[in-house]
Amino acid sequence: MTERKRLLVVGVGSIGERHLRCFQSTGRVDVSICELNDDLRSKIADQYGVERQFADLESALAEPHDCAVIATPAHVHIANSIQAVQAGLDLFIEKPLSTGVEGIGELQNLLEKTGRKAAVAYVYRAHPALAAMKEALDSGKFGKPVQLVVVSGQNFPTYRPAYRDIYYKSHATGGGAVQDALTHSMNAGEYLVGPVDALVADFSHQVLEGVDVEDTVHVITRQGNVLGSFSLNQHQPANESMITVICERGMLRFEFQKSWYRWITEPDTEWQVGFQETLERDTLFQKQASAFLDYLNDTSPPLCSLSAGLQTLAVNLSILDSVKNRTWMEPAQFLSSST
Repeated sequence: MTERKRLLVVGVGSIGERHLRCFQSTGRVDVSICELNDDLRSKIADQYGVERQFADLESALAEPHDCAVIATPAHVHIANSIQAVQAGLDLFIEKPLSTGVEGIGELQNLLEKTGRKAAVAYVYRAHPALAAMKEALDSGKFGKPVQLVVVSGQNFPTYRPAYRDIYYKSHATGGGAVQDALTHSMNAGEYLVGPVDALVADFSHQVLEGVDVEDTVHVITRQGNVLGSFSLNQHQPANESMITVICERGMLRFEFQKSWYRWITEPDTEWQVGFQETLERDTLFQKQASAFLDYLNDTSPPLCSLSAGLQTLAVNLSILDSVKNRTWMEPAQFLSSST
């Protein structure tokens, strides 16, 4: 048995609360929280039986902890992470990694110097059906991937009714469909077939009331020899997310809401189920929490490394610039400027 970790959750809004709950469910951590909002901090501490609570990060880091979940708004992720590493903590950083590349080189150097660990919370990578599909792709059974098609949509106000009043309303704090939702799809696509080398994008604010950030996005990518297309909106009635990889000798499709992937190799035949597992509401986040703790104990690699999270951040920034400049972009330019 490994020792329990002393975990600090920094920020207990919607996603921070979920991380708190799911890390607690592992039975492998003792949790404390840091939250600026006094009422929210007290409410969450009472709800989850958290004894140690702090109103600011400096006070929290003055007490002994082993690791931290950084669940603050995206634009302060890096500054908060640097403070935590300087205090000797390992990091689990909520997605997206940031809203820009400033400070990331400093964080990388600090992690290397101190030997601390960091991972990024792209929860699709905890999905057992997506992992099984990745394994099938890597087996070579279907030949080389040649095309990637990702289609996602949901009615965002149903799931985040406070969207008008939180980070979502501004690009500067990590808002808009690109940084909030599409980034999950982009990271999953890169996980399956490799990093985006170049892209061109279009987006617009189409429907969502009370904000002017984009809620509908289209992106075309080049990922090595794979041609990719991504389509997402945050206003349709159906909640769906499908990732299809077409290969030389067949195709595979992951469907998030059905918790399965299927495959087919011959025309006019039936799809075959490659993997299916019924998941409860918190299952993926619980798996993700356990995987991070395994990573800290050196029993497995991170589900999403800092470098993979940085690659997807570069994709986010490239999409935003592509629309602004009406041109193709190469994420590598953001990677080079982060060092």
